[in-house]
Order: sequence, then structure tokens, then C-alpha cells
Amino acid sequence: MIAIDNRQRRPVDLARLGRTARVTFRALGAADHEVSLTLVGDRRIRALNARYRGVRRRTDVLAFPLDGPAPVLGEVVISVETAERQARRLGHSLAAELDLLLIHGLLHLVGYDDRDPGEARLMHARELEILSRLHARPPRTLHVA
Repeated sequence: MIAIDNRQRRPVDLARLGRTARVTFRALGAADHEVSLTLVGDRRIRALNARYRGVRRRTDVLAFPLDGPAPVLGEVVISVETAERQARRLGHSLAAELDLLLIHGLLHLVGYDDRDPGEARLMHARELEILSRLHARPPRTLHVA
């Protein structure tokens, strides 16, 4: 299950994001898990990035795992403004970019880490595998804020 809090103004297909979360959970063997998704603008994600990671710049996605009851994984926060720029730059839709960022955030919540190059390759391969369940032609998986 996914609870979505849309705190920005751009039109976003919330039903599609719900489907993306369900497909990702099934792919991870975690169909009974829960997550919160918050959609924000660049200003808000920059403030969160500074507060929780000490990085004073915007980013595309943040993931906050919870150490609480097992079915609740945590929260994913996505900057829709950054996602929109990345989608334009990479030549795919905002919806496809949001799918990618949500999957990326969910993978972080279950323990994937992209700071090490080897682990990043594993994480991006898993993203591509999950995206292929959603799209006949998955978007490119390069996303750098």
C-alpha cells in the first residue's frame, strides 16, 4: 500500500504511482508492505536534503527508512520539478521519470545503496528489471539531480 501526499502543483498521475509501487513491492517480495510518498518542489527537497544529509542542493529523490513495525518501510520524497527537468533531458515523459524515481526510492528503503559503484550497478539493474514490468520500452535509468 502507498499513501501519497502531493504538496506541489504540477499535474501528476497518482493512480499510476500507486500501480508502480504495487508492481515494485511484488517484484521485491514485499506485497504486504506500506510506504508514504510525498511529492514536493525543488525548494522543499533542497531543505530536506540539507537537514537530513547535510547537502545544500536539490536532489531528485530522498528515502527515509523507518525502524518501526515490519510492514511500514518508510517514506519516499520526490521533487517533481527536478523529475520534470530530468525527463526532458533524457527524452521521456514525466510519468516515466516519476516511476523510475519511486522505484529507486523503494529500493533504498529495502536496503539497496548506490554510493558504491558495484552496488549502484546492481541497483540500476534491478530498477531496469522492475521498469520492464511496467513499460514495453523502459526509460533510461540515468537520473542525476
